[in-house]
Order: sequence, then structure tokens, then C-alpha cells
Amino acid sequence: MARYQLNPVHCDRERWLKQYYFVRAAFSVAWVAAAFAAGASSPVIAGALLVLYPAWDAAANFADAVRSGGLAQSRPQALNVVVSLATTVAVLVTLQMSMNRVLGIFGAWAILSGLLQLGTAIQRWRSFGAQWAMVLSGGQSALAGGFFIFQATMPAIPSIANVAGYAAVGALYFLVSAVWLTVGEWRRSAAV
Repeated sequence: MARYQLNPVHCDRERWLKQYYFVRAAFSVAWVAAAFAAGASSPVIAGALLVLYPAWDAAANFADAVRSGGLAQSRPQALNVVVSLATTVAVLVTLQMSMNRVLGIFGAWAILSGLLQLGTAIQRWRSFGAQWAMVLSGGQSALAGGFFIFQATMPAIPSIANVAGYAAVGALYFLVSAVWLTVGEWRRSAAV
């Protein structure tokens, strides 16, 4: 634990990061529940959820980057905002064409955003705990993206369920990171 600085600014950023990870986990769980409950039976709701997911990612990365020192300090997150916004627009445009294309776009996005998340986690590694889960999440996202692109080339028509499994795993990684930071905070408090 000695490698983590215990100054007020660091504690405030770590508290923010813990809350951010809990919010990201909660959103993903709610999104997955909506995808399985309503998205599977309504193409309109499924389409709205598919547009919402990368839009939320852009907003969340923007908020985290601003709160964590600004977009200039976190270039991977700044790029992730741009990539997620572009994905939102691409999904919106492509929804009327083909779900295979939409899944292919999600695949490209999962690769890029996963690698950028990996970059953010590595950047934070020395300052904050729980980054090992974010490293795993970024790597898994990139791998899942490749699988989505492969699935998009198949004749079977994908559904929102293809993306929902990916989102569920992402929720788990965010939850693990939030809990890990919470436990670390408890341990430091008990040691004082």
C-alpha cells in the first residue's frame, strides 16, 4: 500500500474513481436487463439501446477525464470519447441497413475502446489500485471486438443479445474495480 500517495487530491480522485466504477457497473447492469427484457422483443427499443450504449460510454469517459485532470492529461480517454461518439453516429445510421453491419461496428468499437481503456488503466496503474481489472477489461474488449467482427460476417442475423453478453462482462469488471478500491480504502482506514 505504500506505493499509493495519501494526499487529499489523490484521495479525492480515488473516491471519484470508485464512484465512477460503481456507476459504470450499475448502468451496464441496467442496460443488459433492458436488452434482455425489452430489446429482444422490440426492434425500436433494441435500436435505441444500441445507440445509447456507445453514447453513454462517450459521456462517461468525458466526465471521468474532466474529473481526473482534463482531456489533455488523459489522451486515451479523449480519444475514447471521439471513438464512442463516432460509433454512436455509425450505429444510428446503420441500424436501418443491417444488424450484421451494426455488430461489425460494435466490433470495431470494442477493439478501439478496449485498447484505449487499456491505455487509461496503464496510465493510472502507479497511482490507483484496481487497474488490473481495467487492464483485463480492455484486453477482453479488444478480443470480443474481433469476435463481433467475425460474427458479423456470418449469414446468421445477430441480435442485441450478442452485445448484451459483452456489456455484462464489462459490468463485472467495473464492479470488481469499484469493490477493490473500496476494500483498499477500508484497509487504509483500519491501519490508521
